[in-house]
Amino acid sequence: MKSYAIVMAGGVGARFWPYGTSKLPKQFLPITDSAETMLQLTIKRLKDIFPIEQVFIITNKQYIDLVKKQLPRIPKENIIGEPVGRNTAPCIGLASTILKQYDEKAKMFVVPADHLIENVEEFTKAVKAGLKFVEEKDAIVTLGIVPNHPETGYGYIQFIEDAYFKSDINNINIYRVKTFAEKPTLETAKVFLESGDFLWNSGMFIFRADTILKQMSEQLPDLYHQMLKIEQALHTQKYRNVLEQVFAEIKSISIDYGVMEKAANVYVIKADLKWSDLGSWDEVARLKTRDKNNNTIMGDNYIKDSHNNLIMSPKGFVGVIGADDLIIINTKDGLLVCKKERSQEVKEIVDYLKRKGLSDYI
Repeated sequence: MKSYAIVMAGGVGARFWPYGTSKLPKQFLPITDSAETMLQLTIKRLKDIFPIEQVFIITNKQYIDLVKKQLPRIPKENIIGEPVGRNTAPCIGLASTILKQYDEKAKMFVVPADHLIENVEEFTKAVKAGLKFVEEKDAIVTLGIVPNHPETGYGYIQFIEDAYFKSDINNINIYRVKTFAEKPTLETAKVFLESGDFLWNSGMFIFRADTILKQMSEQLPDLYHQMLKIEQALHTQKYRNVLEQVFAEIKSISIDYGVMEKAANVYVIKADLKWSDLGSWDEVARLKTRDKNNNTIMGDNYIKDSHNNLIMSPKGFVGVIGADDLIIINTKDGLLVCKKERSQEVKEIVDYLKRKGLSDYI
């Protein structure tokens, strides 16, 4: 029973406009202080868990060449292109259907391509413990992040403190999940933090292919039957056409909402990974190196009497005088200026550009 990593790399990264665009979304860009892209960093941290031939990338078909360019060691048959993005449940359904051909009980670790994890040692221990657990049990395991502040931009997982298994891999406790909670208000997030039994939902999952497909057959029967159509077409000349047809018809739904919140056999590993999903420019500002005035700056600039700003201008000169608490992103595709704490609204700019048919800017 082999273990496989499934890296989800198909997102368009609308909240990172104009640095990230539909032509080059954030997973293919260097966002942190590293010169490596988010996708490259993700693959790098998997190297001590999975052989490279057991790493699969699920992306949009328009990004296949980008993946090949950034990850030349990944076998080309391991790069799977979705015809169109349909959220995480169809993505995982497709990956499970394909891996089932290698091993019906293939162990799978599903991870987004655009998250930051600084504590790689703890990450490795947690993933190995989860893979061992699902080998022995018909279970779904998620990695829950120990919160360090009342975050309103993440979903939460509540676990049952006294209902756990101790893994013989690194003595890691694996808890039964009580409930999933959507992104809370600030007051609710404070309550979650104080309770001690809520974790951030990282969007990283561990299960066997047969386990997740069985759950889909029960919770998402329409999606499951569409995956059966793809399975029947695998290794035939009809495959591409069937894949296009299926993805044109299926509904967009997340694995959290479609399966995790309804399944009874869901567990969580409590992990302190120094993790961020880098879901907004505010997150980048919190994590990147700052100068003595608490500014994070990239590119040629003149900055005077300005504090607590994130300023990125990779292709042009930026001058800032007397400005505080701003996000300023300047690229050939556009200029973003917004107050910190409002960067979740950047997606509205991308939506506006789409409505107006200004696709050259996105």
